Amino acid sequence: MTDAQGNTIDWPGVIALNRAALLRVVAVLFAYAGLDEGGAEEVPRRVWRMILRLLRPAESAARRLIVIAARGVEVSPPKPRAEKEPTGIERLQAAGVLVFHEVNLGLARFWHPQDAALPKVEPRIPAFPLTDPPRRFDTRSRDGKRPFPQDGFALADPDEEVDARHLCRRLAALKRALDDLDGHARRLARWKARRALFSRRVSPIRLGRPPGQRKPAFHAVDDVLRECHSLALQAMKAPDTS
Repeated sequence: MTDAQGNTIDWPGVIALNRAALLRVVAVLFAYAGLDEGGAEEVPRRVWRMILRLLRPAESAARRLIVIAARGVEVSPPKPRAEKEPTGIERLQAAGVLVFHEVNLGLARFWHPQDAALPKVEPRIPAFPLTDPPRRFDTRSRDGKRPFPQDGFALADPDEEVDARHLCRRLAALKRALDDLDGHARRLARWKARRALFSRRVSPIRLGRPPGQRKPAFHAVDDVLRECHSLALQAMKAPDTS
């Protein structure tokens, strides 16, 4: 595999290099969110904004690293699911032998026994999204931009505590994806196989600039995203000759 200048691209090398850079960004975000000490349920709004400003391009760069890692990964097309056999009750209902009637219990349905308090279950880490979010366009104005109000509003307090649990779960999902690029590459290959089976879009990267990209670069993660985006586009176009 060669680039436009005819130089051979070391795919494992560029994956390792950019993965290490993203892990450094994730370490900083973990410190901002308090995840290095177990996590924080709330953070100041200014910290929340700072995390989100770096998290979006980091997620985009990680998605493109997965695209590069999935280069050459082949999976068999998914098998169609066998039709589920109807149960005996469903057969009786279909034949009209068994009929259920709804009974109005009135206030009885609002009574619940006083059970012991159930243990609190922590929400699990969500699966890392393999595809870019779709673009959103505002149709309320011709140029696609909503006019910003000039008065009648108050600026948000930057020191106000806001909920950070969702951001912490996104950070944990990003860290888990970077720790298992090969596993997520197989996930992406299975996603492509399912989409191709129904003749749907199989590109996880949307057209145009990637989500979170800024010009000029604001942080080191912006340079990583630009590099990963360029390499991912080349990886999708070029055949695997390894």
